[in-house]
Amino acid sequence: MLKEFKKLKVFVGLSGGVDSSVAAYLLKREGFDVVGVHLRCWNRNGCSAGEAEDARRVAERLGIPFYVLDLEREYKEKVVDYMIKGYASGFTPNPDVMCNKEIKFGLFLKKALEMGADYIATGHYVISSNRPSPKLPLGRPASDLAVFRRSLPSTQSVECSDHARSLLGTRYGNGRLLYELYTARDINKDQSYFLWTLTQEQLRYCLFPIGDYLKSEVRAIAKKAGLLTADKKDSQGLCFVGKVTLKDFLGEYLPPSRGLVLDTAGNVLGEHNGTHFYTIGQRHGLGVAGRSPYYVSHKNAEKNIVVLAAGNSNPALYKSKISLSSVNLVAGYLPELPCRVLSRVRYRQPLHKTTLEQNKDGYQLVFEKPQKFVAAGQSAVLYSGHGLMLGGGVIV
Repeated sequence: MLKEFKKLKVFVGLSGGVDSSVAAYLLKREGFDVVGVHLRCWNRNGCSAGEAEDARRVAERLGIPFYVLDLEREYKEKVVDYMIKGYASGFTPNPDVMCNKEIKFGLFLKKALEMGADYIATGHYVISSNRPSPKLPLGRPASDLAVFRRSLPSTQSVECSDHARSLLGTRYGNGRLLYELYTARDINKDQSYFLWTLTQEQLRYCLFPIGDYLKSEVRAIAKKAGLLTADKKDSQGLCFVGKVTLKDFLGEYLPPSRGLVLDTAGNVLGEHNGTHFYTIGQRHGLGVAGRSPYYVSHKNAEKNIVVLAAGNSNPALYKSKISLSSVNLVAGYLPELPCRVLSRVRYRQPLHKTTLEQNKDGYQLVFEKPQKFVAAGQSAVLYSGHGLMLGGGVIV
């Protein structure tokens, strides 16, 4: 007698955009038991109401159950307040990374599993090794990494010890399944940079259906399926800020604090209203004029000082090494260090050869070529030479 398997239930985070809409459509087409869930998150002017309605209409079109999960309070505390406190301390925090860590793959995942989900899915552009069939014994996700590894562009290989290389390049370690994340097929939409905090325990329950598709293909699928989001524009910037600038938004929470603007030689160029209004690499809105354009090269919140460097190629704008905090290795393994990897310190930045080291103070990255506009508080994300995302940390 053939063994009957439970039809796997997937809770899909429906944002109201085309990517998550197609993720839900693809999973239903493959035979999963799909449930649509819209995460109601905090925003300053209630702009998410239209997104929730679009998500509901997509679920109705697909014929799947639909729920709204109210996470406004948690989002305000874990994402918005985190960002505000970061800027107040002189950092340039990344709220998208924190949203993924605490909200989408934190609270949403936890509540979905409590409600009977076997997996959650999102519309992120990333490829996962976790590719279960709709009907499989639970706990046995199927994957064939060789198929999509061959489709990924080959770059420089990771140069680590034999022990580390064996861990970073295989699905198995210590006799257990290793869940891996790879850059998306559409390199211009790849979102692996924002997912470096994910752990093995989270990834075992996560599906990313659109990672193998180009954005144009996703829109074509949506149009063919009759989804109202097919031609909907992608959201830009920080959705919770609303229709004001980030500077104005921060000004609602952080009081002005007048301080000095210096050049790299220590000369006074002017005054500012608060270090939190500036970020490394900023060129416009500095209130300073010169023969060469000025860029923010350094900020010191404690001393309330902003330092500007003249000229686009000024050495003060570059760093040869950086320290990391809150380091996470997706595989859960610590390779023998030093270890040669590829890294990026900004979203969509080209990958650069880097050495990951460890000393008494923690982890640091040493760049083969100095990197420009490196901002404390942003993420440094590590990769192998075949698109495998290894993990990352917060720049300090």
